[in-house]
Amino acid sequence: MISKRLLACAIAATVSTYSFAGPGSDTGPFGFTPIEKSAVGNGSDFDPAAPWLIPEGFVQYIVSDESDLDIYTEPTTGPNSNDWHDMNTVNETGKHAGRFLYRTHEVRGNEERGGAVSVVDLDTGISTVIAEDPTYDALDGIEWTPWGTVLFAEETTGGRLFEMVVDQHDPTVALDVIERPAVGSLAHEGVQVGVDSSVYVVDEFRGEREGYGGGVYRFVPDSYGDLSSGQLFVLKVTGGANGTGQGEWVGPINPAFARVDGTVAGGTGYNRPEDLEIIGDTLYVAVTEGPTNGGTTGEIFDGRVLAVNLNSLVVTDYVRPGLNVPVEAGGATGFDNPDNLAQTPDGKLIIVEDNNPSDIWIASPDLDGDGAADEVSLFASLTDNAAEGTGIYFGKDPKTLFVNVQHSKVDDGDATWAITKINKKVK
Repeated sequence: MISKRLLACAIAATVSTYSFAGPGSDTGPFGFTPIEKSAVGNGSDFDPAAPWLIPEGFVQYIVSDESDLDIYTEPTTGPNSNDWHDMNTVNETGKHAGRFLYRTHEVRGNEERGGAVSVVDLDTGISTVIAEDPTYDALDGIEWTPWGTVLFAEETTGGRLFEMVVDQHDPTVALDVIERPAVGSLAHEGVQVGVDSSVYVVDEFRGEREGYGGGVYRFVPDSYGDLSSGQLFVLKVTGGANGTGQGEWVGPINPAFARVDGTVAGGTGYNRPEDLEIIGDTLYVAVTEGPTNGGTTGEIFDGRVLAVNLNSLVVTDYVRPGLNVPVEAGGATGFDNPDNLAQTPDGKLIIVEDNNPSDIWIASPDLDGDGAADEVSLFASLTDNAAEGTGIYFGKDPKTLFVNVQHSKVDDGDATWAITKINKKVK
């Protein structure tokens, strides 16, 4: 079991060709100096008590691990079964805003317990299961809505999306869990809610490779905050390379057959779009894999982050290896398989990789208007070479990043970690 220790990991940092003072400047609540390089890919630098390489001036500690809440333990699943901590959100509104951290557990094929959603009381440290069902499978994306409910979804081929109604007096209690089929049956991971209560989702399917699916979708409810009915649209993009250019929402399409109907309607398919994040008027999309055979321009890159301007619907490569971040090749530090996205307290985009080693990058805004992040800096890297970081998220504390470790090589080693900036640098 991972011991709970509050540790700092002081790393000497230098700035690479792709890492400049802007996003990594030591200012603001989460300002930092980029780390020098990624963790060693063979895991020889693994420290189970401090698995993240992090910048000087930050500490890391466990928020909740399997010594607090071990959902999938014997005899149900056998000894040392990891809980697959996946995505995070907090209660962003209401009387107790920011106190309760909700997590999905991406366990697959468990017919006895099924998937689960847990909640951590960040004041007391108590972790409990708030929702589970034998039919839940591969729970992944999770999002707090502006109207005070929790959306969570399945990553399976025909995955469902659910809305959980929590008790406003005790947000660790679920009053109801309602399936929302109108939002679409897809391989859900990323879920985002727009200011008009539109719900944006992706289909984690290799759309370009398979010839269908892998799209970006927008559900427009008939009434604000009511996901029981509405219309589903898919993003169609033309005019640029590899799914960039001018977009439009096409449809409506049949939510029960969203993948196929979206393709028939002309939706653009990407190779494993996994997560979404809305910052201002831009929807960011993490596409975990690169284009087949170099795509339309012959460029080879393994994953990127798209930017969709929600006003103009222009779609650009916001972060892409070789464009504004290094290519990972031959053991060199670089960008590979972006997975989850979040917003930093000062409005930058933070990205964690589904990769070995699993790196965390921070991208600055596009101030020069070319559609790409002006600067991209390496914030952290995971030394556990069997695991990946996932579920990056900032709650109400602007100095603290939550991130899960999933598939740890340590027995019962899955956990939710916090990486926190301290007031003075570690000596």
